[in-house]
Amino acid sequence: MKNLYAQLLFVLIALTSCSKVSQQKDPIPVHDTFTLQSKQVGEARVINVWVPENYSTLKMALPVVYMADGGINEDFPHIANTLSKLIQEKKIRPVLLVGIENTQRRRDLTGYTDVATDKEIAPVVGGSEKFRTFIKEELFPEIEKRYRTTSERSIIGESLAGLFVMETFLIHPDLFTNYIAFDPSLWWNDHKLVKTAQEHLAQFPKTPKRLWFAGSDAEDIAQYTKALAAVLKTENTPNLQWKYSDEPKEKHHTIFRATKEKALIYALNDAAE
Repeated sequence: MKNLYAQLLFVLIALTSCSKVSQQKDPIPVHDTFTLQSKQVGEARVINVWVPENYSTLKMALPVVYMADGGINEDFPHIANTLSKLIQEKKIRPVLLVGIENTQRRRDLTGYTDVATDKEIAPVVGGSEKFRTFIKEELFPEIEKRYRTTSERSIIGESLAGLFVMETFLIHPDLFTNYIAFDPSLWWNDHKLVKTAQEHLAQFPKTPKRLWFAGSDAEDIAQYTKALAAVLKTENTPNLQWKYSDEPKEKHHTIFRATKEKALIYALNDAAE
């Protein structure tokens, strides 16, 4: 058993690495930026939107991929460039990307917790429900007003953003069609999401959903991603197509870039296996 100091150190490393783990000097693609004043989170939020190069000539509505860690100095350029490449290679359909720039990341991406050490990582935690309501009630309508979109929505995230993806998948599965999570921090709140996954899956919607998630060699993450995969296998939930990618050769700071393409292809390609 790790001592309390070691556990806390891991938590702090995982949280502070967040979107930085995948950052490199990615070229910044052509994109739109606007600010949305949110009543739900009580502040202005910067939104970045990338569209395929031929968006103006397509004259068709497109699915939308949403992401936290969506600032220009976060993971937005990385994912936008990857989507562009996969679309050009005809490995996925054309999509739009909507990135939400962080303000208080640890507040927005974490749910409630009873664990004292969880509460020590930021002045405010547990704001995921308000952040999710902001996305649903304020951001969705704004994007649909500004761009040609279909009803298909996806969400992608890594580490704490992956936790938000998985929490949304289990608690509010109707919000998105496709869910993608890299090394989600399922240890949060004494891995409550994993403990309650079976009861959430029992109430799963009848509309088709797709889930792809991955775990690296990080011990305090891998044990829970594997446990959740076991629950999903046992439950065999109707209308859910899912895949767990066990990545023991990857580190927490490498898994996003190492598995991004197969994740996006699985989630966004109608012919996914």
